Amino acid sequence: MIEIEDLTMRFGDLCAVDQLNLSIPQGQLFAFLGPNGAGKTTTIKMLTGLLKPTSGRIRICGHDNFTSPIDAKSVIGYVPDVAIFYEKLTPTEYLRFIADLYALSADETRQRSGDLLEKFGLVEYSVERIENLSHGTCQRLAIAGALLHEPKVIIIDEPMIGLDPIHARIVKDELSARRNAGVTVLMSTHLLNIAEELADRVGIIYQGKMVALGTTGELRAQAGGAELEQIFLEKVGAVDPSGNLLEG
Repeated sequence: MIEIEDLTMRFGDLCAVDQLNLSIPQGQLFAFLGPNGAGKTTTIKMLTGLLKPTSGRIRICGHDNFTSPIDAKSVIGYVPDVAIFYEKLTPTEYLRFIADLYALSADETRQRSGDLLEKFGLVEYSVERIENLSHGTCQRLAIAGALLHEPKVIIIDEPMIGLDPIHARIVKDELSARRNAGVTVLMSTHLLNIAEELADRVGIIYQGKMVALGTTGELRAQAGGAELEQIFLEKVGAVDPSGNLLEG
């Protein structure tokens, strides 16, 4: 469902993503981990067609991102780390706008919008201007918008930002349910407990390279039973051989 081959992105002398290779099958929830500046968001922007890579290839559901961009984007639901809205719209108007982009029928729009507004606790805000909503409410709206066209691939960057424990649970349950229904999910997060709880497989990126890849069980076995936090810190060079944090 997601195929990345030798993906490279350079910004001048900086190599943000360095010959990255990754394949994610149907119905898998993949957690993309890494410290700030490791290349996660740059990779996600290339996956969604927001950045053109320096070199390499991306296919989404078999569609090449750059020779068939509309086909590739039509099957993706994307939630960025900072969602941007037309803030004078209401949530209902925003979802109708998204539905028009994906050419949903009036019946599909009405049914799916109603279901998502209810599921994410947005009914009471449905006719309020987005500019008046809290950050957490906007995050829920962004997720609802990304799911409206029932994408085959969900790409979500830091999904739990601004969510209280109740709505975080709702989002986790929804991502798990979509995965179980055959949707592929790529989730970037700094929250290792979320990755451990939800992910079928984990990838750790550091300085633009994939430095660890596997299930949490496989990574622990390779590291002699260490916890994911310890594995992460070791892979990104944040601790010395004795496990002590290094400065910076």
